[in-house]
This record gives sequence, C-alpha cells and structure tokens, in this order.
Amino acid sequence: MELSFPTKPFRTHGGAAVPHRKNTAQVQSVVMPAPKEVAIPMQMHVGAPCSPLVKPGDLVTVGQKIGDSKAFVSAPIHASVSGKVKAIQKIQLSNGGYGDAVIIESDGKMEPCPDLKAPEVTDLKSFLQAVRDSGLVGLGGAGFPTHVKLNVPEGKKVDTLIVNIAECEPYLTADNREALEDTANVLDGVFTVKKMLGLSRAMIAVEKNKPEVISQLNTLLTTDSRNDGQTVRVMPLKATYPQGAEKVLIKACTDRVVPMGKLPADVGCIVMNVTSIATLANYLKTGMPLVKKRLTIDGGAVKDPKNAIVPIGTSIHDIMDFVGTKKAPAKVLIGGPMMGMAAATIDAPVQKQNNGLLFLSEEEAHLPQPTACIRCGRCVQGCPMHLIPTKLEEYVKVQDVGALQKFDVMDCMECGTCAYNCPAHRPLVQAIRLGKSLVKAGGAKK
Repeated sequence: MELSFPTKPFRTHGGAAVPHRKNTAQVQSVVMPAPKEVAIPMQMHVGAPCSPLVKPGDLVTVGQKIGDSKAFVSAPIHASVSGKVKAIQKIQLSNGGYGDAVIIESDGKMEPCPDLKAPEVTDLKSFLQAVRDSGLVGLGGAGFPTHVKLNVPEGKKVDTLIVNIAECEPYLTADNREALEDTANVLDGVFTVKKMLGLSRAMIAVEKNKPEVISQLNTLLTTDSRNDGQTVRVMPLKATYPQGAEKVLIKACTDRVVPMGKLPADVGCIVMNVTSIATLANYLKTGMPLVKKRLTIDGGAVKDPKNAIVPIGTSIHDIMDFVGTKKAPAKVLIGGPMMGMAAATIDAPVQKQNNGLLFLSEEEAHLPQPTACIRCGRCVQGCPMHLIPTKLEEYVKVQDVGALQKFDVMDCMECGTCAYNCPAHRPLVQAIRLGKSLVKAGGAKK
C-alpha cells in the first residue's frame, strides 16, 4: 500500500522555547589543517570496543583501518591523518573516563590509503557490509553502529526513512551546513537507503528556522528523476526543542508513537542524521571511511565562531588554538548547552559522534543555585516522554529502584527540557542520570 505524506507536522507533547543562537548558520565551513598529533579512541560507538590493528612505529595513511572487533554491535575505526603510530595507550576522554587510543604523529601530508576504493554493492547483504566497513555510527550524538540500525530484524516491517536535520540545540549549525554544502551526497544517501531497504517513503525533517536548507532541498528534489513518484519530500517542522529527538521526530512526521522500551523499527521507521546519510553516500562513491567531523565551534570565549571540518582524534586544545579565544573559557561543552557534556579535559580528542564545541565565558557557564521545588508542574508539562521528573528526583534521593522503574526512569532521553523549564533551577537531569545508574546497578546485581 502506498503511504501518503502529511500536509503538516503532527502535534507533539511538551518541549521548551530555547533561544536559537545560530550564530554560525551562514558561515561556510573551513577545513582545519592536520594537527601535529591525533589520539583516536578504540571505542567511539555503542557496543564492543575495537582492538588495535597497528603497533608503535607503523606508518599509516588516511582511511586505513587501525581498529576493529568481531562483535556484531561495533564499528571499525580508521586513521584520520597520515603519519607514524607513536603509541597505543590509555587516555582520558571528554567524559572523564579512560580508554585505549592509537596515537598518531601526523606527517602533515594527509595522504589517503592507496587501498581505498568504492565498495561493490549488489544486494542488501553487500550494502550492510559496506555500511559497516565505512565505520559509520549515529552522528547525531548516540554513536549507535549504523549497519546494526539498518539491519532490520526479521518480522519487523519498516516503511519510512526520516532524515534528521532538525538540529534543535542552541548554537549548533553543523548539520545545517552539511545539508547546504553537501546536498548532493545527502540526496544520494537518502535514495540509496530507501532503495536498498525497500522503503515506501522518505521524509527529510527540517526545522523552519533553516529556510535555505528547505528551499535548496525542495528545488533539487523537484528536478531529481529518482523522485518521479515524489516518494522523498521535505517536512518543515516547528522550531522548538527537542524537535530533533528521535521519538519526538517520529511523532511529528508520522503520528506514530514509539512505545516505552521499543525502537523506531517497531513502528516502521528508521531515523538517520543528515551527516550520517551524506557520509554513507560519500563512502559508497569513494571508499573513504569516516575520518573527519564538521563541528560548530562557538561560545562567549571564542574569538571567531565557525564551523570547522576536523580530523577525528584532534584534541580540544588544538581546536581551541585553531579558532582562537578572547579569554580562557570557564567551561567547555561537547555538544549543545541542553544535552552536551562538560569536557573533563581539553586534552581529550574529538570523537565520531561529536557535533559541536562550546567554549563558554564565565557569565555563560554560571549556574544559578537551586531552590525548593514549588510544585508548579512545568517540568511535567514540558517532558516530551510524559514523565514526572519531580517524582523521579524524590525516588533518587531515597534510592527507591522499584519506584524509579515504575515511573519509567529509563525512558528519559535526558533532553534537559525539565531543568530548563524549572523556575527553581532543580538539577533534574543529573538526578535522573543517577536514577538510571541505580536501576542498572540493581539489574547487574540480579
């Protein structure tokens, strides 16, 4: 049965009217020169970590595979610069944890691996193998291996692809620039995934505060011979937070509700970030795997905010030197101000799933002191997952794991809407994260 397209987005629950602050939306991306050294972690994805395939002293080239795992839920890792392997050692990552990394001294030449070539894709099996070989993971922040996402389990019927260009976080414009600067690959990726998975329709979801993206995509889709049946369309969305969250996006585009504990495939949908789609298309044409990322670099401490394309494994410190700062940042956020994480060290490397760096001034980084909850209910009204954050915070205090499970703490996507809407400035997201860890610890004991 042919699926129709909605004439307008469906209504979603909750959200917050966060300031956009898209300062770099009109700024053309610049390519950062190869740093003197990169540290490439052996786990930049959900699932099993990779084992190094190189040793100190080895010479490597851009795109050469340097890490892999036999586990299904994993993704290979490739060199982002050419040069010599200096060491394989544990390093501190941006989240404060430690992990193995391959340290490469760059020769500055950025020579591509001579063995790279476009993969031969003839059927679904070879397509999924190519997706895995590309090293692609979810580039919107989750880091879930893309070949696993596209390997639809037997018995599940998926009919809709949703390409996420909502980018609803303040400051971030990397996906906006991806759509404008690499539009051909975006569309090639959409049509390829749609064809290989036998999907009925594809929606490219864009918030209305990106009119250039909407116009450019519509113009190209109108003249694209692959879209004769108009099975690929742009879906303009209301510019509100967290419009780009997977479950919120599915509801807005299809009116389908992903049940708690279920995945998009359970309601017939696959959601892919726009940069993931474009990166996949480029790999299928050239054989160059995922070795670089476009980042939005902004914040009150930045001298010249911009979007920069940087080699994966580049340190935050080197990126800070590249863009220049007006003052020493009081805090560095990996990602946006709503769902981003404060960097534990500026020596940490950029990873595959990172999409922004915010160097905040003292004024921006200041957090107001929380006061007593006034029972206003704004956190409940704003929660897109229909949770009760104040209840969850209470149960975390008394470590009531049973109550946390009863009130669906694991379904929180940590969007931060509750904390943003809270007039008492309660640290609700931090409390819920702690609640999740309590539930996980309880399950591990069992």
